[in-house]
Amino acid sequence: MSMNSNNENLQHLIGSLSDSPGVYQFLNNNGEIIYVGKAKNLKKRVASYFSKIPENRKVAVMISKICDVKTIVVDTESDALLLENNLIKEYQPRYNVLLKDDKTYPWIVIRNESFPRVYLMRNPVQDGSQYFGPYASVRTVRSMLELVKQLYKLRSCNLRMSDETISKKKNKVCLEYHIGNCKGVCQGLQTKADYDDSIAQIREILKGNIVKVIKHLKKTMLNCADNYRFEEAEEIKNKILHLEKYRSKSAIVNPSINNVDVFSYEEDVACAYVNCLHVVDGAIVQVYTVELIKRLDEQPARLLGYAITNLREKFKSQSHEIVVPFNPDVALPDVVYTIPEKGDKKELLELSNRNVKFFVFEKKKRIEKVDPDRHVNRILETVMQDLHLRELPVHIECFDNSNIQGNNPVSACVVFRNARPCKKEYRRYNIKTVVGANDVASIEEVTFRRYSRLIEENESLPQLIVIDGGKGQLNAALRSLKNLELDEKISVISIAERLEVIYLPGDSTPIYLNKRSESLKLIQQLRDEAHRFSNSFHRDKRSQSMLRTKLMNIDGIGQKTIEKILHEFKSTERLKTVSLGEMEKILGKQKANLVFSYFAL
Repeated sequence: MSMNSNNENLQHLIGSLSDSPGVYQFLNNNGEIIYVGKAKNLKKRVASYFSKIPENRKVAVMISKICDVKTIVVDTESDALLLENNLIKEYQPRYNVLLKDDKTYPWIVIRNESFPRVYLMRNPVQDGSQYFGPYASVRTVRSMLELVKQLYKLRSCNLRMSDETISKKKNKVCLEYHIGNCKGVCQGLQTKADYDDSIAQIREILKGNIVKVIKHLKKTMLNCADNYRFEEAEEIKNKILHLEKYRSKSAIVNPSINNVDVFSYEEDVACAYVNCLHVVDGAIVQVYTVELIKRLDEQPARLLGYAITNLREKFKSQSHEIVVPFNPDVALPDVVYTIPEKGDKKELLELSNRNVKFFVFEKKKRIEKVDPDRHVNRILETVMQDLHLRELPVHIECFDNSNIQGNNPVSACVVFRNARPCKKEYRRYNIKTVVGANDVASIEEVTFRRYSRLIEENESLPQLIVIDGGKGQLNAALRSLKNLELDEKISVISIAERLEVIYLPGDSTPIYLNKRSESLKLIQQLRDEAHRFSNSFHRDKRSQSMLRTKLMNIDGIGQKTIEKILHEFKSTERLKTVSLGEMEKILGKQKANLVFSYFAL
């Protein structure tokens, strides 16, 4: 079914949708699929996009581009989940989560051929072969293949094997046969049934079912011993020892934890990261981490559910229990979600979480090594997008006032370049035209002084000004910029500290940035630095004011001497610790004695 989002009959068409589970596809005016979603109830889910104003700006942009909607009805919600997953992989819509999957991870393949070979492969292909992995490192794959080589004598040649070539003995045994690595299948020296039995055991080992293989081998060993095939029994015993030794080296938790998937979750503003551990018989047999690029600021439950669906399909997992940090938004048939609070499963979840954190750390380290400016550029681009700025805010300045009941009012300006403090450009201001505690008027004064000075000295102007305060302080800064004819050249915002909301000029409704947003973190860093700098200046000024008052009470100390003392010693605390000798070097013997005696009392 399809519909036009601008059609007057939109509501009627939405009403005609099925109440069944299914998948919906949004198309743009070029007929391209821009979004695929699943729903328990197609009618309610599709209608929800058009019945209210979206809170998310990205969702609003997507809705504005919808020209057609197609729906596919399925029997169950799990069918809808699988269909949605397949359609996203096929079409990779513009507004769906993008799962970044590194195709260079190693796999172990059991080749689809007569007398199958087992070897490492980088890029799986759909040729009927069976693939195990992906593995986190080549070292792990080589360790597995070395174990297989020790246990089973498989062919490694690329000869085409058939009953005809083997019966006619068209091929000759190679060096691998003579050194004992192959049993000579090309000459019919090993039966197909024996070879296939080895492949079946290898398949179980690669699945992590080592205990199952050991049980099978023990049963076969006893059978050989009962039939006096002692050399064969000895060979099987050695295989069992190799397997038990390998299993003892695996990460073992409680052996009762069998066939369980463990998923952990980490995210930043742009991406989410999900790690998966697959546990069989208490041993971790699979570790894998994926990166998901957000498109519509999707919720963690949605992203975790999407990753679980993809990774379980990739691993062909049939686990009936999944350990998670929180419940995802997908319900899988015959699967139970566990959120552990303590015990072995909690430890597994913490191990998975350490893996995903390490993945994020390594990724950021690689990016900074290759392109040190990439991280900064991403933050600035995020700020530009979130605050609807005209240009990239490479140069940002922030203002804050400080006073106590209107006494000693000061203001400070801090400067950030490329998202980092540039302390040599910080400036302090004594308030000159404002009497009492009036933050609004103080901001208007210092912003006018700051930017009139920059214009006069032909210095570069910032792309963004941040004001610590609400609408009043924001409007005061705007008045200064208008008087200087800079209101169209510089963007201004304010941040209200109590609720951490952002005010934009001409917008009565504040915007709320995500608490994990890099934009908000940078703005908070600017605000906090300006607050620290202005408070430091205010304390110094208050201390000097107190010192000046005390010095005026000393007979024989005039205004010029007071200015010299203020310049050299700054505060009363400093004067209390200065020796008489140091004081004499600056003030002379007579005046030093007067000051030293006064503060020594």
